[in-house]
Amino acid sequence: MRRTPKLAAAALVAAAALTLTACGSDSGGGDAPAASVSGTQSKPVVTLDQPMEKPDLVLTDSDGKKYDLIKETKGRPTLIYFGYTHCPDACPAVMGNIDVARKQLPKAEQKKLRIVFVTTDPERDTPKRLKSWLNGFGADIVGLTGDFDTIQGAASAVNVGVSKPVKKKNGDVVVDHGLQVLMASPKDDRIHWLGMKDAGAEDYAHALPKIIKGQNP
Repeated sequence: MRRTPKLAAAALVAAAALTLTACGSDSGGGDAPAASVSGTQSKPVVTLDQPMEKPDLVLTDSDGKKYDLIKETKGRPTLIYFGYTHCPDACPAVMGNIDVARKQLPKAEQKKLRIVFVTTDPERDTPKRLKSWLNGFGADIVGLTGDFDTIQGAASAVNVGVSKPVKKKNGDVVVDHGLQVLMASPKDDRIHWLGMKDAGAEDYAHALPKIIKGQNP
């Protein structure tokens, strides 16, 4: 059956959202079901046609304490990113862009925002390692680690592909994972927006003030 241009565009964006990327290399796509989004593939921040529930995760935070993601972020604008601290390029770039954008917000709005980094490499990303790495992007960013299968299952539930870490012949460990940033509204605690892999600091700076109010960017 021939797709209309509108449907084809939506399918392209959904496919882009699910692409797995090994930090530092190119990689193929994932198996998670596609989420329908509004806009075009080139748009850095997209709005989901059907919002998603936040991942149901109870893990260990960077202070070594139990952290219930749904409970701790209830009623707050929340950004969630799945990545790992040994990533040589994509993950620090994403977190750096978010940090630059957040610093442009008024102090009161910065305090409302919750940024959660969920490791896809929990064997190496201990609470201590997470805390040290994330401090470079803001001391109040929440880092979470724990059982890999739990993390992978929660990521899949929100259409983020995550593969098990693989050790290469040269000793490097790479982790394939989706690069989208999940953004939840404080109004209903559901994920309404995705920051795509090409979203830069200016894109987040434009989107965050509206997301904090629960409005479409």
